[in-house]
Amino acid sequence: MLGARKIHGRGAMAVVASCLILVTGCTAGSSRSASTNDAGTTTAAQGPAPTITVLPGAAVADVLPTEPIIVEAAGGELRSVSVANTAGAAVPGEISADGAQWQSTAPLVYAADYTVTAIAESAGGQSTLQRSTFSTVAPADLVFPSIGPLDGTTVGIGMPVRVYLDAPATERAEVQRHLTVTASPPQEGAWSWLSDTEVHWRPKVYWQAGSQVTVDANLFGVDFGGGAWGEMDRQISFSIGDAHRSVANALTHEMQVYDGDTLVRTIPVSMGAAEGGWQTKSGAHVVIDKNREKTMDSTTYGLALDAGGYVTEVDYATRISNNGEFVHSAPWSIADQGVRNVSHGCINASPENAAWFFNFSQIGDVVEVVGTPVPLGPADGDIYDWAVSWEQWLAGSAVS
Repeated sequence: MLGARKIHGRGAMAVVASCLILVTGCTAGSSRSASTNDAGTTTAAQGPAPTITVLPGAAVADVLPTEPIIVEAAGGELRSVSVANTAGAAVPGEISADGAQWQSTAPLVYAADYTVTAIAESAGGQSTLQRSTFSTVAPADLVFPSIGPLDGTTVGIGMPVRVYLDAPATERAEVQRHLTVTASPPQEGAWSWLSDTEVHWRPKVYWQAGSQVTVDANLFGVDFGGGAWGEMDRQISFSIGDAHRSVANALTHEMQVYDGDTLVRTIPVSMGAAEGGWQTKSGAHVVIDKNREKTMDSTTYGLALDAGGYVTEVDYATRISNNGEFVHSAPWSIADQGVRNVSHGCINASPENAAWFFNFSQIGDVVEVVGTPVPLGPADGDIYDWAVSWEQWLAGSAVS
């Protein structure tokens, strides 16, 4: 990647001992031969001049922008250290209390040349001035991490954390090591890769209601492979709302709705018809959208109007997958609700029940579909996480 080797900050230590004093082209040294006391008399300077070590060393390339710059003095104390790139941007840092070390306190930028200028002075009055330069890695692409849920939102117990990358990560393990999820109270969970550009985290079981969750994507300075590097660090936090879970049974033609452990409503429904292969997909779905009014257009899912398709306006449409499955009002099928399955895959309910469910639901709620032979899977959209067994989920992690 990039056609050049990558030096990880301190990894440059073995390459150069920094450019010590008097190394041509990188160090300038000066020794004061005498000093003047308060009485105006002159005394000879004592002892050798101090030495200065800089990491990264002189002329080192492909330095990570997240690695600190370290300047150390031996045989004296650092009096001043300045670091700036060719654009004039200074890098802040601090000298230790004993004057032996300076360390940067802010990250660098990509594709930049930096010059370090340091002055150290010995107890005997000898001084050393040293300059050295190095350059940071130059990415071919920068990768931005989009994260769901959105910061500050409240979602249901089934909503996974989703990180979308705008360029592939061939170094999945390296990227994953810089992604963390912190939940309060703590809950067991894991990352699993759906593709080179998408990785999800979910708990082993549904979130605990009332949980507070923080996601840290510390991807700046991370090598994604193929010349791509992380563009920035991001952090988002969200809350888990009430524990809403519904069970839609295609055999009993009922949907039981729970708030926590309490059954709050039983709704007669009509689900996907077996004839024609329209069965509603089995498995745990997640509420991902809500529309008070929605145009159901079968052509968006590949069913032409002249082949039995439809364009239908519906009310109270609660989307539970991206394959066209909704819970929605269907006054035309009231006689079938609770009796038989006649839909094209949606869960039909009466206007009253559909309105109630629409108002009850929050994004991230769980709708478990049972009693159908066709499982929910990757072809059904971006949240099929709960249809994957925990063992399979763990197998999708890039870090053991």
